[in-house]
Amino acid sequence: MQINLISDTVTKPTSGMLTAMMNAKVGDDVFKTDPTVNALQEKIASMFGMEDALFFPSGTMANQTGIKLHTHPGDKMFCDKWAHVYNFEGGGAAFNSGVTSHLIDGDRGMFTASQLDEAVSGGRSDIHVPYSRLVAIENTTNKGGGACWNFKEILKIQKICKQQNLAMHLDGARLFNALVAKNETPEQYGKVFDTISICLSKGLGAPVGSVLLGSKKHIEQALRIRKLFGGAMRQVGYLAAAGIYALDNHVERLAIDHNRAKIIGDALQKCDLIKYVEPIETNIVIFNVIDDINEKDFIDRLNKAGISLISMGQGKLRMVTHLDFTEEMLDKVVKTIETL
Repeated sequence: MQINLISDTVTKPTSGMLTAMMNAKVGDDVFKTDPTVNALQEKIASMFGMEDALFFPSGTMANQTGIKLHTHPGDKMFCDKWAHVYNFEGGGAAFNSGVTSHLIDGDRGMFTASQLDEAVSGGRSDIHVPYSRLVAIENTTNKGGGACWNFKEILKIQKICKQQNLAMHLDGARLFNALVAKNETPEQYGKVFDTISICLSKGLGAPVGSVLLGSKKHIEQALRIRKLFGGAMRQVGYLAAAGIYALDNHVERLAIDHNRAKIIGDALQKCDLIKYVEPIETNIVIFNVIDDINEKDFIDRLNKAGISLISMGQGKLRMVTHLDFTEEMLDKVVKTIETL
């Protein structure tokens, strides 16, 4: 039995999802005539109480479009030092939008309103420094171990952004994990952020695709930027159908992934080879091995048992539970950890 815990992006479409994909009505999305894409965009915009949405081939492209919407070359974006938009999108903010990233030293990928206030103050009207334009938040935080933001803190950040005339973009690649874990609603976030990116191909289990949400004006501009980035697609309704199916069938079950992640975390905490396990809120388990062993050796031991995981760098290892990770697989992972 091969068990892949590298990411929640490794899932395969379920039989129900495949049926929905094969039966999708399609058109040419470049001409806005793919009915299934249009239905997906309308559906998710309505869920968040936002005006419009646009389907993208990847979360990175959706995020980079969001950044470009709100900034001009030479501007400044504020984000956490562990933010995906800074660490894992190929330097796209600098390359695509010409923006400087001001990194805030938060906790597990989450900074506070007071930290943002300190970072922003004093630089708005100084011609010698980049103009402050955008705040980017990631929820859940990937490198922070699937941590969920405190929504009250987000509201405090929103207040500062309004005072300083800063736009707010949410990298919500795993936002539905946070919504399920914290018993929150999409509408809460739709009222706060100017733009939100949602990934359909992680915990929700679709094979491809992300969606960017925003105002009618923002999405009209995003359509042009997506074209500029090479993201325009044709009969993409086959993929959009998977997204609709995921939103209808795979949201509430995310709680199963969260519970299984906690069980793995408990097993790791009892293992003598593990130094520290990050707090587990959703489906990501990040941990460190003890100094006496090499992390590559630890990964190799699990690989030999048929279990795949990944290094996050700086001594951090990661396992991610997902739709294709079964109860039988969970039992094997726990027993393997217990016998290491």
